[in-house]
Amino acid sequence: MDEFPSLAGQVLIAMPSIGDERFERTVIYLCVHDEHGAMGVVVNRPTSDQTVGDILDELGLAADPETNDMAPLGEHQSTRLEGRVLLGGPVEKTRGFVLHSPDVLERDGTVAVTDDVHLSTKMDVLRDISLGHGPKHFLIALGFANWGEGQLDQEMLQNAWLAAPMGAKALFETPPELHYAASLSNLGVDMNKLSPVAGRG
Repeated sequence: MDEFPSLAGQVLIAMPSIGDERFERTVIYLCVHDEHGAMGVVVNRPTSDQTVGDILDELGLAADPETNDMAPLGEHQSTRLEGRVLLGGPVEKTRGFVLHSPDVLERDGTVAVTDDVHLSTKMDVLRDISLGHGPKHFLIALGFANWGEGQLDQEMLQNAWLAAPMGAKALFETPPELHYAASLSNLGVDMNKLSPVAGRG
């Protein structure tokens, strides 16, 4: 039996013909794609004002300088906590997902999407972030996108999505609002010339 042509570790770029306003101009990092379906996280829709620090505070993980003996936050850690949380997708929009570099202790609830990008759904990685222990690179999203068996593959055939490679450096270091244009540009596609009418040559 042929191996399933998984797109996990790549991004899906929404085409103008997608026909679903929830996904217009989105870039989705695919974490799972197999014969049973697919799951990914939108990486180019930051919240307007919710920061990583806000999330940690809501979860009771923010450091209290009067009761916590951790060292004062350095400039780098403060910057990390000021990063905005992403709107990861329309499913379970209050559930947190962390895409991160693999430089933290592996635990239950962590999946290696690629050698350089892991996905965690447990509190442990957020606690590490709050303490400044790592990971070095991360994105925190609320919610995710998913597809049932064969659904994404059918949408790809209908030109709703364009798949593209994305390495860890681009994923973590490109500002979220620039992912759409940058992803298309890397494929040699001018976003201003995309047509909402799907067609085949």
